[in-house]
Amino acid sequence: MSLRQLCVFFTLAWATLGTASANPGKTATSDDWTQVVRSSPYWVSQGVYSNVLTIRGWVLKESGYCAETDRHILFDMRGQFLAWISDGSDRDETQARLNDTRQKLFDDNRTDTWLPGKTGQTGYPFALACDQPHVNLDEAVARYLGTLPSERIWGAWDDLNFASSGQPESLHSALRYVVQTRQDQGRLDLPRELPLYLAGQILIESGGQARAHSGANARGILQLSPSALSDCRIKPRNYWHRLAQIDCALRLMNQNARNLEPAFAERFGHLPETKQQRLFTLLLIQAYHGGAGRVEALLTDEALSKPAAYFAEHHDRFTAGDIAFGMVFHNLGRDRLGLASLYYVADVQLATEALCRTPRLNSTDFCAWK
Repeated sequence: MSLRQLCVFFTLAWATLGTASANPGKTATSDDWTQVVRSSPYWVSQGVYSNVLTIRGWVLKESGYCAETDRHILFDMRGQFLAWISDGSDRDETQARLNDTRQKLFDDNRTDTWLPGKTGQTGYPFALACDQPHVNLDEAVARYLGTLPSERIWGAWDDLNFASSGQPESLHSALRYVVQTRQDQGRLDLPRELPLYLAGQILIESGGQARAHSGANARGILQLSPSALSDCRIKPRNYWHRLAQIDCALRLMNQNARNLEPAFAERFGHLPETKQQRLFTLLLIQAYHGGAGRVEALLTDEALSKPAAYFAEHHDRFTAGDIAFGMVFHNLGRDRLGLASLYYVADVQLATEALCRTPRLNSTDFCAWK
């Protein structure tokens, strides 16, 4: 099943609120969660990308403060770890422990405000459960690299003809073959590092499992919806076809890139080339998860583009990852924007890093952009 469908919706927070906090110096009102976000200055996004990768990495790898899964961790708006608790015997007891810890963090001047959480109400500092359904990265990497002969593939799709039944090859080789073929045909105009991130998406979306099927009816190694598969002219009998899935995902990303490029160039065209490419890649990953229209609005909409305008003017203070996350974070609660998009991008980044730590890929040109 897709990680997007499996993940318990956990909440994330990122910054000490300082003078811009909601009800500074005291407990905020119970309906002030979005106000906590709205009142945070844009500069709080400095370092957030790296911080979130650290925290999310603990969950994916069951390491650090999530080495024991019956815990919750609490952290601030910059993704900085603040505390952890052992889970209670039930949800109510766990929530009570979280709220006690939130108040103690406030009393100890480690946060400028706190919000009690309850059913249907997000608390602050935000809490992340260590026990969440997620892809087993080690298994997914082995499956992707074809470590086991049973995981290797061959087949034909459209004008693609990959490997053979007598000599099947890895899913990694299949991805590289499809990308190279479409590039040679002049059918792709994507950032150079995009294929690496597409590999990471395969790991996160499905763990590389060909028959992955989510509760939302997304299917295959890249968890494509029936409507997306239909747009790629893939017939139902081929919905699970791995070459078709890769080809379709590349086609959709290429379309997203064409749609987003004019607005992106207008907003961020003055950034150094490497930073531009990095940021555009991360926005394409967000678009794959949440839709290109929503990402385009972050670049062009009068209200939603204010964070982007700030980051564009002060880009030298932020990494490309900080900018990509900040554009979404400072608009949470608007245009159906949620934290899930940020988690998805972080998980894909962690998956690409796992791939590029393997002896097989570490020194290859595939990982040159890591």
